[in-house]
Amino acid sequence: MGELRLIARHAGTVLAGQLAVMAYGVTDTLVAGRHSPEALAALAVGSAVYISVYVGLMGVLQALLPIWAELQGAGRPEAVGRSVRQSLYLGAVAAVLGMGLLLWPEPALEWTQVPEALRPDVRQYLAVLAWALPPALLFRIYSTLSQALHQPRLVTALQLGGLAIKVPLSMLLTWGGAGLPAYGATGCAVATLVVNYSLLGLGLLMLQRQAAYRPLQLWQPLERPDRSQLAQFMRLGLPAGLSVMVEVTSFTLMALFIARLGTTAAASHQIASNVMAVLYMVPLSLAIATSARTSYWLGADQPAQARAAVQTGLGLAVGLSVLASGALLLGREALPRWYAESPEVAQQAAPLLLWVALYHLADAWQTLCVFVLRCYRVTLVPLLVYSVLLWGAGLGGGYVLAYQGLGNQAPWASADAFWASSTVALAVAAAVLTPMLWIALRRSMAAQTPPH
Repeated sequence: MGELRLIARHAGTVLAGQLAVMAYGVTDTLVAGRHSPEALAALAVGSAVYISVYVGLMGVLQALLPIWAELQGAGRPEAVGRSVRQSLYLGAVAAVLGMGLLLWPEPALEWTQVPEALRPDVRQYLAVLAWALPPALLFRIYSTLSQALHQPRLVTALQLGGLAIKVPLSMLLTWGGAGLPAYGATGCAVATLVVNYSLLGLGLLMLQRQAAYRPLQLWQPLERPDRSQLAQFMRLGLPAGLSVMVEVTSFTLMALFIARLGTTAAASHQIASNVMAVLYMVPLSLAIATSARTSYWLGADQPAQARAAVQTGLGLAVGLSVLASGALLLGREALPRWYAESPEVAQQAAPLLLWVALYHLADAWQTLCVFVLRCYRVTLVPLLVYSVLLWGAGLGGGYVLAYQGLGNQAPWASADAFWASSTVALAVAAAVLTPMLWIALRRSMAAQTPPH
């Protein structure tokens, strides 16, 4: 019962923060849409490029959680502090790489065939976000550290406070007012810039003043780069970051392929995608909480307790995903009408939500598996599984079903083709990852240090 309460409380706190961060994007979409169609279009393209860059780099830093949670479980807080200082080198490299991609986005704009008339606004939007990226990545280090120490409430408090800044500032800078001109989509980017630096400043203040961080002795001179430590970071973080990138780009490319089917298909997919994104926050939060507890017990050389934490997290994920999917099935006819006034869009979105419900069941399970496998240093195989199944079977299979057909079967020219193939691909991924997780658990139990 202790693990259940701890994981549930940790996950619930992370969930509140994740929903607040999601609200940043929703705010920008609503504000830009009310300004002009051109601003909304520039925001859509620019944010897609930014998210594709940010989530991969963020995934590298988020993957450091097991390392710090293990050191905490082993009772080595000063080692946590040294490791965090070493992570600043990784964050600096990630920031430089990401800024380069955002300041020179022309290859991405060419590849996606963004209209020439839209490119100046997109470039300006991304140029501002390039300078918002470093504080975002540094705040991710703070967030990951806090989660590893089981202190997510501090991060969530800042994220909720950031939302209170983001909403009025996006409105003011996008629409204009108080003597300021209307900046359109770029105003949303400037608001994000202000919020990111504000969150970073407050995070640093927390690190200085909160008692939870004092044992780490963080405020020591920065040591020289430790090659062995940085190599450990990369072995864990690089596959994790690439896995996140595969997952996100598979969704991004799905939207681009579905757009060829027409406006109604694209709009119905957007509804399904938005619902899926909200549902995903629950297993994501559980995965973060479960991996923190698992790594803590592994660091304390208590693999049986680690296995109990894994089983608790998986049980919560299954139970909550079944409830969420069941509710979605019951409301799949009514829910699309909340999003769209068009009867055609709502009608096409309703069957997609059936696939979303099934997708969520597989997604919740595989998300827990992937995060926990990182605690046991299993990262490369999940990356290969993602690449083959999400890009190949899911995205590629959807393209074949929608535009070519299988055998004598006519093309299934619908967004359902992509959702069906992606759901099957994710279910297969969950089936492949599950035995890998059980093997990792058994090996950990077998390798337990015998009592002295």
